[in-house]
Amino acid sequence: MKPDKTRRLNNEMRHGEYLVKHDPGNIWNWESPAGKVRWNRRVRMLISHITAEMNVLEIGCGTGCLTLELERTGAAITAVDISRDLLERARLRITSPRVTFLEEDCCHSRFPDDTFDTIIGSSVLHHLDIDAALHEIYRLLKPGGSIFFTEPNMLNPQIALQKNIPYLKRKLGDSPDETAFIRWSLKNKMLKEGFSAIKIVPFDFLHPGIPRSLISIVQPLCSWAEKIPMVSEIAGSLYIRAVKAGDE
Repeated sequence: MKPDKTRRLNNEMRHGEYLVKHDPGNIWNWESPAGKVRWNRRVRMLISHITAEMNVLEIGCGTGCLTLELERTGAAITAVDISRDLLERARLRITSPRVTFLEEDCCHSRFPDDTFDTIIGSSVLHHLDIDAALHEIYRLLKPGGSIFFTEPNMLNPQIALQKNIPYLKRKLGDSPDETAFIRWSLKNKMLKEGFSAIKIVPFDFLHPGIPRSLISIVQPLCSWAEKIPMVSEIAGSLYIRAVKAGDE
């Protein structure tokens, strides 16, 4: 294994240990009132296409927050993460026979080619070597299969500061190697890998720090901002969808 790859994997495993010792929900900003609104929207965006007949891969499952929602679709779920500590938490949370948890490197897994109908993840690709991850995801998808991800947007000023200033990364609980994406460059990488019907949309102006009493007032403004060209480009997140060509 190459030294840089080993270092990156070790960093992510240590990050898993850090998350388990602290409160992952708060670090990921899902526990505040506004954070829960953001999370529920994200879940709908990621899983609304899934049917009970599908074979689904969730990469970077963490403690199983999204896995729990996936299990309710009735589909067969394989949920993977590099962190043994996070997987232990996930297995305690979910015991359904429809869910299989595995310790896997999302860039170099042991699954056969063309295995999954859809591959999804919430805030995971930005932890990975993106070129290797896209190559592996494409390999694992069945022809005609789809991907659905949400990831941080590097054009958002707060995200840009957090991902590029080491002090802020440590202070806010980031792993050393995680980054964020600019949608045009990410789309080019996906096109190069062979994905088609690529859709990458900025969304999410609702900050997790907004108090409960202001959410109903701020939400319409956030929705309005997402529809304005140029302004929408600095939203906090990116919604990523694509398919693998079906004639391979």
